[in-house]
Amino acid sequence: MALLAFAQASTQTPEQAFDYDTALATSQSAIGNPVRAHRFTDVNGKTVTLDQLRGKPLVLSMVFTSCYQVCPMTTRHLATVVDKARDALGDDSFNVALIGFDTAVDTPDAMRYFASKQGVYDQNWQLLSTDRQTVETLSQDIGFLYYPSSAGFDHLIQVSIIDAEGKVYRQVYGQAFDTPMLVDPLIELVLGRTPPEQPLLANLVNRIKLFCTTYDPARDGYYFDYSLFIGMLIGATIIGIAGTVVVRGWHS
Repeated sequence: MALLAFAQASTQTPEQAFDYDTALATSQSAIGNPVRAHRFTDVNGKTVTLDQLRGKPLVLSMVFTSCYQVCPMTTRHLATVVDKARDALGDDSFNVALIGFDTAVDTPDAMRYFASKQGVYDQNWQLLSTDRQTVETLSQDIGFLYYPSSAGFDHLIQVSIIDAEGKVYRQVYGQAFDTPMLVDPLIELVLGRTPPEQPLLANLVNRIKLFCTTYDPARDGYYFDYSLFIGMLIGATIIGIAGTVVVRGWHS
């Protein structure tokens, strides 16, 4: 499983040598960082800010569209896992953003073409372009290091999971990472969070889903395990009956 991308796209002179350990440490140190309200342009020319994507978890992937192998393969794999996460959690439970960091090349048209080639050009993905300064500040927020090289850009293959409040929650690495590496953190964020406005019943339902949503490695997907729910219900019933017997015995 490759963690480092070497992809042909740029003729820029290298400014600094890429060091894997430094890149990984920088990425990990960003966990807990707030991500600022950066501004982008989508494929329709509309301005999108990260503030507009708050309120739900955000899956964020940095790519450059002239990459001919690593970024396309990573994006296709990410799309497959995102579909599995949506099957488990619902289509509207989280957002996905694909951001071009080669700002001279990654225009809205280039992002549209790249995404369509990878099969992710739909209303459920944000395909975003921006300027160099924004890429640099965003990269600081999420701990993403990249350097121009004779082969294109050297960078860690990284997907950042941002929580609903806009903080880096988890980093996922690799060109073909295991499904639970992305989906499990999203389950924690979507089902484990208790918004102040959420009704008690809805919160209870989410808690049950959190404990009963199970990964099946045989089919590489998630399902709701009713047996766990039934076991929980039986356990609660037994505890209730035992408590009633004890109380009655104490009063008799």
